[in-house]
Amino acid sequence: MALAGKSKQDVVSEFRCAEILAAARKVFATRGFSDATVDEIASAAGIAKGTVYLYYPSKRDIYLAALKHGLLELQDRTRATMHAAEGIRAKLHAFIRTRIEYAEANRDFIKIYHSEFGNLANANVSDSEFQQLYLKQAKMLEGVLQDAVEKGEIRQIRTDFTGYIIYDMVKGVMTQRLLGWSGGGMEEDIQLLNDLVWKGITAS
Repeated sequence: MALAGKSKQDVVSEFRCAEILAAARKVFATRGFSDATVDEIASAAGIAKGTVYLYYPSKRDIYLAALKHGLLELQDRTRATMHAAEGIRAKLHAFIRTRIEYAEANRDFIKIYHSEFGNLANANVSDSEFQQLYLKQAKMLEGVLQDAVEKGEIRQIRTDFTGYIIYDMVKGVMTQRLLGWSGGGMEEDIQLLNDLVWKGITAS
């Protein structure tokens, strides 16, 4: 039985796309974009190469779809956990924890993500849609920081600039853990970063 509002064909298409993108993340993370092939992605997904092309016209389309899917999922999870948290400190902790936990559970996507967004000055992300997705993630903090400043919960800061700094600090921890360079456990890293951020925005 099809889900409410969706035809059986819609459900099958969504399932097939999810299979392809999951396989693509693994292949791209292991092989890189240049060396990966659609044949490898099809094989990893357990489907015919021609089936892949029914949904995505090119390897680049598959790559961008995999990147967008992960970005939107991470963005939605982060927004939901921050919205559920009460107070600026809890919201910041939710931002940090959600993203680091997601990185731990989705290492294949994080490898692709950092390949594209690790250095925006030289990034391949020329599509304005992906630039906006990046900016939305970084700006997610600005509103809560500004609200906290107005309520006197934190000191007067440049909330836009601070939002980017916190975003990049979290991304740095995600990278450190991905590369195996962190000497601590996940909980220790989350708490350390949370303490550093909090002291930085509350110190007079």
